[in-house]
Amino acid sequence: MKREKAIIIGSGRLGSYIASELSVKGHEVVIIDKDGDAFRKLNDQYSGYRYIGDAVDSEVLEQAGIEDADILIATTNNDNTNIFVSHIASMIYFVDKVYLRLGDIEKSTLIENTSIHAIYPFKLSMDEFNRNFGGGNNENSNQ
Repeated sequence: MKREKAIIIGSGRLGSYIASELSVKGHEVVIIDKDGDAFRKLNDQYSGYRYIGDAVDSEVLEQAGIEDADILIATTNNDNTNIFVSHIASMIYFVDKVYLRLGDIEKSTLIENTSIHAIYPFKLSMDEFNRNFGGGNNENSNQ
């Protein structure tokens, strides 16, 4: 059985965590970041590849193996970079599963009518906050 190949763009906290988790679960993982020092955030169990380069450069993506990728997840802190790389992965290299981190929910219009899926850290944080503290459902709401 072929292992799924995942390319992660950005080795910040989110990208490093996702890359490490996928690696531990048996995926073939390549993580790309412009800053080689960023890879220090990967956990000790990470067994994938590290690639220093700018993912907006198609040559970097090709050297990282995007033509064989099943999943691409863009997790940089720059929404425009994430959108651009995701569109390249989806429309030029036909990667099956494309996800991107978006800080600005309004930019979601740029991925409408595509197969690209967005991860919104702010919205996830607010959902978790509301689940734990919203609506007067916690024990301290009567105090």
